[in-house]
Amino acid sequence: MNTRPLRLEAGELGRPAAWPVQEAKARFSELLETCVREGPQVVSRRGAELAVLVPMQQWRRLQASAQPSLKELLLAQAARSDALVPPRGRARRRQTLAL
Repeated sequence: MNTRPLRLEAGELGRPAAWPVQEAKARFSELLETCVREGPQVVSRRGAELAVLVPMQQWRRLQASAQPSLKELLLAQAARSDALVPPRGRARRRQTLAL
């Protein structure tokens, strides 16, 4: 018997088809294997995309490209500029009262 899960949406070009949450829960091992073999898998609830299961290698690559590390920020030339200090407003300051 073929236990291939039912997928509600056929998926657009470049987008994986969505697994209904009940099917994803019932066949998590198969969802995991499909993710490793075919790439990211979308889980949907009532037709709305809810979550994505992504292979670990791709996740690490996405995390690394998302933000520079603290070391990279500190060593960058841009980090040493005066642009880090916000400009002061031109509003008049209150005078201090002598005590």
